Amino acid sequence: MEARTATDEQTWTVGEVALLTRLSVRTLHHYDEIGLLRPGARTEAGYRLYTPADLARLWRVLSYRELGFPLAEIARVLDAPPGDEVASLRTQVALLQEKQRRIQSTLDAALAYLNAAERGEGVPKMTNVELKEIFDGFDPAEHEAEARQRWGDTDAYQQSARRTGSYTKADWEAVRAEMNAIYARYVALMHVGTPPDSAEAKAVAADHRAHISARYYDASPEMMRGLAQMWVADERFTKNIDSVGEGLAAYSSAAVLAWAAELEG
Repeated sequence: MEARTATDEQTWTVGEVALLTRLSVRTLHHYDEIGLLRPGARTEAGYRLYTPADLARLWRVLSYRELGFPLAEIARVLDAPPGDEVASLRTQVALLQEKQRRIQSTLDAALAYLNAAERGEGVPKMTNVELKEIFDGFDPAEHEAEARQRWGDTDAYQQSARRTGSYTKADWEAVRAEMNAIYARYVALMHVGTPPDSAEAKAVAADHRAHISARYYDASPEMMRGLAQMWVADERFTKNIDSVGEGLAAYSSAAVLAWAAELEG
């Protein structure tokens, strides 16, 4: 790679950095435009030149992106005090370890069911004990009677019952992994101080709604508002959600309420 020397240190053009990192030139330009990675030097003609410090920052950007941080979060983390960055990393590592455990569990279940199906035994349905294990001690059966009493006559309840009634353990593991990914995004935003009514938090809330609609029932903004209020009003739900991260129930509730309010004008 040919280096440029715009000052007293080695520099690289945007094309050279693109080749080095396998990022597109458009991506590097986008990073510059949003303030995530601004080149530290320019040629006399005004072209971007990247310094060693810029490449070091880019390495951190790519590392965080690999960990699943959104670009807006990466910018906040990199510009935050070192202690905040360490706290965010610890949280993200813990969430990734949990995700790894869930993926392995899902793979084990899928292989077990595949072997059973190949032996002609069929795919077994989930038991309440297995559901409780998947959801870290939160037993859906304990709330089934209450749910049936409160919502049994609604289309949403019946739609959810039809869908989940056929779920296998692998299906439930996938549901849990999807929810963990959403929780991880909420927690990452919390740890860098992003307000729950921010555009980033509302984007996670929108994906939260999409998850519920895809896996359980078609969730309207009004339904999501009711769920969000229940997360903080019912200590059983608060305790379960906060087991992922302290304050997560309140934060996710506020984000969903802000998202719903924006949709309803």
